[in-house]
Amino acid sequence: MEPYTLYYWPTIQGRGEFVRLALEEAGIDYRDVARGAKGMPQVNASLDFRCEPLAAFAPPVLRAGELLIGQTTNILLFLGARHGLAPRTEKGRLWCNQLQLTIADIVAEAHDSHHPISVNSYYEDQKKEARARSKDFRAERIPKFLGYFESVLAANPARGNFAVGARLTYVDLSLFQLLEGLRYAFPKTMAQLEPQWPRLVALRDEVAARPNIAAYLKSKRRIPFNEDGIFRRYPELEK
Repeated sequence: MEPYTLYYWPTIQGRGEFVRLALEEAGIDYRDVARGAKGMPQVNASLDFRCEPLAAFAPPVLRAGELLIGQTTNILLFLGARHGLAPRTEKGRLWCNQLQLTIADIVAEAHDSHHPISVNSYYEDQKKEARARSKDFRAERIPKFLGYFESVLAANPARGNFAVGARLTYVDLSLFQLLEGLRYAFPKTMAQLEPQWPRLVALRDEVAARPNIAAYLKSKRRIPFNEDGIFRRYPELEK
């Protein structure tokens, strides 16, 4: 099978990392084109209707043969069904998709904690608003979302500690990435609150120990968190 092509920014984890984790866990051959020579023109072409009849709005975008798929949750829906990272039943696949959409909601709120006014303005231009937004995010939104996902794990009747069924799905990989990102952005908050979510923490540890994921995390393909991505560490936002 022809390798998949991933179109995403070359210097950040961002939303593309949720896709990378699925590709890595499943052992799927893929090209992260923006990291190669002349890669960014290819990324830009995936967003251009002059080049693609079904151009995406923004990365990540995945090319799979003749398919060009945009939006993180949409890409994971495709990969999950094709590569055993989602249940076979329609009910199970829809539940995975619903959970992934909820993860997308908190990821967006995490981003807005440091850019509450405009993505077109620098963080330094909205620090005051970011402090207020981050205070609410840490006190109200993180507990609400992670409390919900803890309940999802507790309510799963299948054996194991997965979000859906008795096998790992892309949702578990995304929950791992969510916790990693929040730990990076808000280390004090997460250290204080994590004891409330033992199942989530155990799931995070189990995902990190999976052979393909462990190898990926140690590789140069795993970009470190930084202050250009979704999850950013600004110490003043935890005061």
